[in-house]
Amino acid sequence: MTDKVKATIKCFVEAVINVLGTMAMVQVKPGQAYLKKDDKAKGDITGVIGMSSPSGKARGTMSITFTEQSALGIVSNMLGEQFTEINQDVIDAVGEMTNMICGQARKNLVEIGMQFDGAIPSVVTGKDHSISHVSSKAILAIPFTTQFGNLTVEVCFS
Repeated sequence: MTDKVKATIKCFVEAVINVLGTMAMVQVKPGQAYLKKDDKAKGDITGVIGMSSPSGKARGTMSITFTEQSALGIVSNMLGEQFTEINQDVIDAVGEMTNMICGQARKNLVEIGMQFDGAIPSVVTGKDHSISHVSSKAILAIPFTTQFGNLTVEVCFS
């Protein structure tokens, strides 16, 4: 793994830990990053956001996929009310977390010479859904565990 890839992973790990710790008071433990080989989500609800360099020459996507259990627990903590099913409030909160995590990561990426602007996030729900990234090559996946369950961040640049 190159130093640039390690630095990129660090940018996203720090963003997830900071945003979920600050906004939802959730402790997050990162797992071992790996290259993902397919487009199948590792959970039940996914926030996806596009990125592009100011020149438009480089593009990227970031997604964060939660199991239903982890999404409900994290959003319940974040909003201070108990959620027992994925509804519009949970979907909106996943979109907002996606936006905040990507924004923090983009700020961190500037420090390693990568500048990106973010798009508006979208949220996909359902068992066995797929995630479309800007490229099907070199999708970097970073798994995380929380007291509520698992989540996975995926990052791809073209």
